[in-house]
Amino acid sequence: MNNYKEFLEKLNIKIFADGANINEMLRLYKEGFIKGFTTNPTLMKKDGVSDYVNFAKELLKCITDLPISFEVFSDDFDTMEKEARILNSWGKNVFVKIPITNTSGELSFELIKRLSEDGISLNITAVLTVEQVRKILPALNEKAKTIISIFAGRIADTGRDPVPYMIEARKIIKENSNAELLWASSRELLNLIQAVNCGCDIITITNDILKKLPLLNKDLNELSLDTVKMFYNDAKSLGYKIM
Repeated sequence: MNNYKEFLEKLNIKIFADGANINEMLRLYKEGFIKGFTTNPTLMKKDGVSDYVNFAKELLKCITDLPISFEVFSDDFDTMEKEARILNSWGKNVFVKIPITNTSGELSFELIKRLSEDGISLNITAVLTVEQVRKILPALNEKAKTIISIFAGRIADTGRDPVPYMIEARKIIKENSNAELLWASSRELLNLIQAVNCGCDIITITNDILKKLPLLNKDLNELSLDTVKMFYNDAKSLGYKIM
Protein backbone atom coordinates (compact mmCIF):
# COMPACT_ATOMS: atom_id res chain seq x y z
CA MET A 1 0.00 0.00 0.00
CA ASN A 2 1.58 3.25 -1.14
CA ASN A 3 -0.58 5.51 1.00
CA TYR A 4 0.48 4.18 4.39
CA LYS A 5 -0.90 7.24 6.17
CA GLU A 6 -4.37 6.31 4.96
CA PHE A 7 -3.81 2.80 6.32
CA LEU A 8 -2.64 4.20 9.67
CA GLU A 9 -5.80 6.29 10.01
CA LYS A 10 -7.84 3.09 9.87
CA LEU A 11 -5.92 1.54 12.77
CA ASN A 12 -7.48 2.04 16.17
CA ILE A 13 -4.27 3.20 17.84
CA LYS A 14 -2.30 6.41 18.37
CA ILE A 15 1.32 6.49 17.24
CA PHE A 16 3.70 8.48 19.44
CA ALA A 17 7.17 9.30 18.11
CA ASP A 18 9.91 8.25 20.52
CA GLY A 19 13.08 10.30 20.30
CA ALA A 20 14.96 13.46 21.25
CA ASN A 21 15.97 15.02 17.94
CA ILE A 22 13.97 18.24 17.91
CA ASN A 23 14.24 18.72 14.15
CA GLU A 24 12.92 15.22 13.49
CA MET A 25 10.15 15.70 16.07
CA LEU A 26 9.00 18.93 14.41
CA ARG A 27 9.15 17.32 10.96
CA LEU A 28 6.95 14.46 12.13
CA TYR A 29 4.59 16.90 13.82
CA LYS A 30 4.07 18.72 10.53
CA GLU A 31 3.37 15.45 8.70
CA GLY A 32 0.26 15.10 10.83
CA PHE A 33 -0.06 11.37 11.52
CA ILE A 34 1.86 11.40 14.82
CA LYS A 35 -0.46 11.84 17.81
CA GLY A 36 2.11 12.52 20.54
CA PHE A 37 5.76 12.40 21.57
CA THR A 38 7.83 10.63 24.22
CA THR A 39 11.45 10.89 25.19
CA ASN A 40 13.78 9.70 27.94
CA PRO A 41 17.31 10.36 29.26
CA THR A 42 18.84 7.58 27.13
CA LEU A 43 17.37 8.99 23.92
CA MET A 44 18.49 12.48 24.94
CA LYS A 45 22.03 11.21 25.47
CA LYS A 46 21.96 9.50 22.08
CA ASP A 47 20.82 12.68 20.33
CA GLY A 48 23.28 14.92 22.16
CA VAL A 49 20.80 16.97 24.20
CA SER A 50 22.94 18.88 26.70
CA ASP A 51 20.35 21.30 28.11
CA TYR A 52 17.20 19.45 29.10
CA VAL A 53 15.18 22.52 30.10
CA ASN A 54 15.90 24.47 26.91
CA PHE A 55 15.23 21.41 24.78
CA ALA A 56 11.85 20.82 26.41
CA LYS A 57 10.73 24.43 26.41
CA GLU A 58 11.74 24.95 22.77
CA LEU A 59 9.73 21.89 21.80
CA LEU A 60 6.71 23.04 23.80
CA LYS A 61 6.75 26.41 22.05
CA CYS A 62 6.20 24.63 18.74
CA ILE A 63 3.94 21.77 19.83
CA THR A 64 1.05 22.80 22.05
CA ASP A 65 -1.76 20.52 20.89
CA LEU A 66 -0.24 17.04 21.26
CA PRO A 67 0.86 15.21 24.43
CA ILE A 68 4.60 15.22 25.13
CA SER A 69 6.12 13.07 27.90
CA PHE A 70 9.13 14.36 29.85
CA GLU A 71 10.83 12.26 32.53
CA VAL A 72 12.04 13.06 36.03
CA PHE A 73 15.73 12.36 36.62
CA SER A 74 16.20 12.02 40.38
CA ASP A 75 16.33 8.76 42.30
CA ASP A 76 14.72 9.79 45.60
CA PHE A 77 10.97 10.25 45.61
CA ASP A 78 10.92 13.65 47.33
CA THR A 79 13.10 15.18 44.64
CA MET A 80 11.19 13.30 41.94
CA GLU A 81 8.01 14.95 43.19
CA LYS A 82 9.55 18.43 43.01
CA GLU A 83 10.80 17.75 39.49
CA ALA A 84 7.42 16.36 38.45
CA ARG A 85 5.60 19.48 39.58
CA ILE A 86 8.05 21.69 37.68
CA LEU A 87 7.65 19.63 34.52
CA ASN A 88 3.88 19.79 34.87
CA SER A 89 4.04 23.60 35.00
CA TRP A 90 5.66 23.80 31.56
CA GLY A 91 2.50 23.12 29.57
CA LYS A 92 -1.01 21.67 29.59
CA ASN A 93 0.08 19.01 27.10
CA VAL A 94 2.92 17.71 29.30
CA PHE A 95 2.77 14.19 30.69
CA VAL A 96 5.25 13.62 33.50
CA LYS A 97 7.11 10.31 33.22
CA ILE A 98 7.52 8.56 36.56
CA PRO A 99 9.49 5.27 36.67
CA ILE A 100 7.72 2.37 38.34
CA THR A 101 10.62 2.07 40.82
CA ASN A 102 13.78 3.94 41.75
CA THR A 103 17.21 2.35 41.23
CA SER A 104 16.90 0.53 44.57
CA GLY A 105 13.74 -1.20 43.39
CA GLU A 106 11.49 0.79 45.73
CA LEU A 107 8.04 1.14 44.17
CA SER A 108 6.82 4.63 43.30
CA PHE A 109 3.10 4.06 43.99
CA GLU A 110 2.86 6.62 46.81
CA LEU A 111 4.44 9.30 44.61
CA ILE A 112 2.13 8.35 41.75
CA LYS A 113 -0.86 8.62 44.07
CA ARG A 114 0.09 12.11 45.32
CA LEU A 115 0.69 13.47 41.83
CA SER A 116 -2.40 11.84 40.36
CA GLU A 117 -4.61 13.15 43.17
CA ASP A 118 -3.46 16.64 42.21
CA GLY A 119 -4.61 16.06 38.63
CA ILE A 120 -1.15 15.84 37.08
CA SER A 121 -1.04 13.90 33.81
CA LEU A 122 1.35 11.00 34.27
CA ASN A 123 3.17 8.50 32.09
CA ILE A 124 4.16 5.56 34.30
CA THR A 125 7.26 4.18 32.65
CA ALA A 126 9.48 1.07 32.69
CA VAL A 127 6.55 -1.21 33.55
CA LEU A 128 7.23 -4.85 32.66
CA THR A 129 4.85 -7.03 34.69
CA VAL A 130 1.11 -7.46 34.95
CA GLU A 131 1.42 -7.33 38.74
CA GLN A 132 2.91 -3.83 38.48
CA VAL A 133 -0.12 -2.76 36.44
CA ARG A 134 -2.49 -4.17 39.06
CA LYS A 135 -0.74 -2.15 41.76
CA ILE A 136 -0.73 1.07 39.73
CA LEU A 137 -4.50 1.22 39.22
CA PRO A 138 -5.51 1.88 42.87
CA ALA A 139 -2.99 4.75 43.03
CA LEU A 140 -4.63 6.64 40.18
CA ASN A 141 -7.16 9.44 40.32
CA GLU A 142 -9.69 8.52 37.65
CA LYS A 143 -10.12 12.19 36.79
CA ALA A 144 -6.43 12.57 35.94
CA LYS A 145 -5.01 11.44 32.60
CA THR A 146 -2.59 8.54 32.87
CA ILE A 147 -0.52 6.54 30.40
CA ILE A 148 0.85 3.18 31.52
CA SER A 149 3.90 2.33 29.41
CA ILE A 150 4.65 -1.38 29.29
CA PHE A 151 8.03 -2.09 27.74
CA ALA A 152 6.89 -4.86 25.44
CA GLY A 153 10.15 -4.80 23.49
CA ARG A 154 12.18 -5.44 26.63
CA ILE A 155 9.84 -8.30 27.55
CA ALA A 156 10.53 -9.77 24.09
CA ASP A 157 14.27 -9.31 24.64
CA THR A 158 14.03 -11.93 27.41
CA GLY A 159 12.57 -14.52 25.04
CA ARG A 160 9.02 -13.99 26.31
CA ASP A 161 6.06 -13.18 24.08
CA PRO A 162 4.81 -9.74 25.19
CA VAL A 163 1.37 -10.17 23.63
CA PRO A 164 -0.25 -12.09 26.56
CA TYR A 165 1.14 -9.48 28.98
CA MET A 166 -0.41 -6.66 26.98
CA ILE A 167 -3.77 -8.41 26.63
CA GLU A 168 -3.97 -9.00 30.39
CA ALA A 169 -2.91 -5.41 31.09
CA ARG A 170 -5.64 -4.17 28.74
CA LYS A 171 -8.25 -5.99 30.84
CA ILE A 172 -6.95 -4.39 34.04
CA ILE A 173 -6.59 -0.87 32.68
CA LYS A 174 -10.18 -0.87 31.40
CA GLU A 175 -11.21 -0.33 35.02
CA ASN A 176 -9.99 3.27 34.71
CA SER A 177 -11.62 5.18 31.85
CA ASN A 178 -8.92 7.87 31.92
CA ALA A 179 -5.94 5.51 31.74
CA GLU A 180 -4.35 4.41 28.47
CA LEU A 181 -2.15 1.42 27.66
CA LEU A 182 1.04 2.13 25.74
CA TRP A 183 3.20 -0.45 23.93
CA ALA A 184 6.73 0.81 24.57
CA SER A 185 10.23 -0.07 23.35
CA SER A 186 9.09 -1.19 19.91
CA ARG A 187 11.64 -3.27 18.04
CA GLU A 188 10.05 -3.71 14.60
CA LEU A 189 7.12 -2.57 12.49
CA LEU A 190 5.23 -5.79 13.31
CA ASN A 191 4.86 -4.42 16.85
CA LEU A 192 2.40 -1.84 15.51
CA ILE A 193 0.03 -4.56 14.30
CA GLN A 194 0.54 -6.56 17.50
CA ALA A 195 -0.29 -3.51 19.60
CA VAL A 196 -3.48 -2.92 17.63
CA ASN A 197 -4.53 -6.55 18.06
CA CYS A 198 -3.87 -6.36 21.83
CA GLY A 199 -6.13 -3.34 22.18
CA CYS A 200 -3.36 -0.91 23.10
CA ASP A 201 -4.33 2.76 22.99
CA ILE A 202 -0.86 4.00 22.05
CA ILE A 203 2.43 2.71 20.66
CA THR A 204 5.76 4.53 20.76
CA ILE A 205 7.93 4.13 17.66
CA THR A 206 11.47 5.42 17.12
CA ASN A 207 12.57 7.25 13.97
CA ASP A 208 14.37 4.17 12.64
CA ILE A 209 11.14 2.17 12.67
CA LEU A 210 8.99 5.08 11.49
CA LYS A 211 11.10 5.12 8.32
CA LYS A 212 9.77 1.63 7.58
CA LEU A 213 6.11 2.73 7.55
CA PRO A 214 5.98 2.84 3.72
CA LEU A 215 6.53 -0.94 3.84
CA LEU A 216 3.16 -1.49 5.51
CA ASN A 217 1.21 -4.09 3.48
CA LYS A 218 3.73 -3.93 0.65
CA ASP A 219 3.38 -6.77 -1.85
CA LEU A 220 5.85 -9.48 -0.82
CA ASN A 221 6.72 -10.43 -4.39
CA GLU A 222 7.63 -6.80 -5.04
CA LEU A 223 9.68 -6.72 -1.85
CA SER A 224 11.43 -9.93 -2.89
CA LEU A 225 12.43 -8.34 -6.21
CA ASP A 226 13.60 -5.18 -4.43
CA THR A 227 15.79 -7.32 -2.19
CA VAL A 228 17.39 -9.16 -5.11
CA LYS A 229 18.07 -5.83 -6.83
CA MET A 230 19.69 -4.50 -3.66
CA PHE A 231 22.03 -7.49 -3.43
CA TYR A 232 22.90 -7.21 -7.14
CA ASN A 233 23.55 -3.46 -7.05
CA ASP A 234 25.66 -3.69 -3.89
CA ALA A 235 27.80 -6.48 -5.35
CA LYS A 236 28.17 -4.54 -8.60
CA SER A 237 29.16 -1.31 -6.82
CA LEU A 238 31.91 -3.17 -4.95
CA GLY A 239 33.25 -4.76 -8.12
CA TYR A 240 32.88 -8.33 -6.80
CA LYS A 241 33.90 -11.13 -9.20
CA ILE A 242 33.94 -14.89 -8.82
CA MET A 243 35.38 -15.67 -12.30
